[in-house]
Amino acid sequence: MTQRLVDPATMRQTMGRFATGVAVITTESDGVPHGMTMNSLTSVSLDPPLLLVCFNHGARSAAAVTASGRFVVNLLSQRQQPIALRFARRGEDHFSGLGLEYGDHGVPVVPNALAHLDCAVDQTVEAGDHTVVFGKVTDVCTRDGDPLGFYQGRFSDITPHGAEPEHWFF
Repeated sequence: MTQRLVDPATMRQTMGRFATGVAVITTESDGVPHGMTMNSLTSVSLDPPLLLVCFNHGARSAAAVTASGRFVVNLLSQRQQPIALRFARRGEDHFSGLGLEYGDHGVPVVPNALAHLDCAVDQTVEAGDHTVVFGKVTDVCTRDGDPLGFYQGRFSDITPHGAEPEHWFF
């Protein structure tokens, strides 16, 4: 019996019903900073601390992450939708006009993100139309705030039940 495959548009629409956070993956390769917005990431293991990120085949940032062997997962706050949009545009200098900040490891970070997870590339796996990069988390830093969410192809707010939204004044 032949198994019926789900077409890509239906798969995208269905997975859009799964709410996620939004992150920008950053790295530096050959002295050039690279970054892209994504929501295809997950924690894999707590001991050792591992996570994975998924890049479309051919993504320049994937090649830069692989070449450098290091990357940062920058978890964005509700107030950073413009940053998410900036890093989602293809073929642009995402860092133009953005004050670059670097972590101790020499990889650029998104200023004022909710969290930075510094990672060393542990392994890569080709899966379907994506390259899956496993990162060994070597350091983290966090700040308070509400995350930027993504649901059904749009940005959304994520607020814990019973909590008031975080109000930032800066």
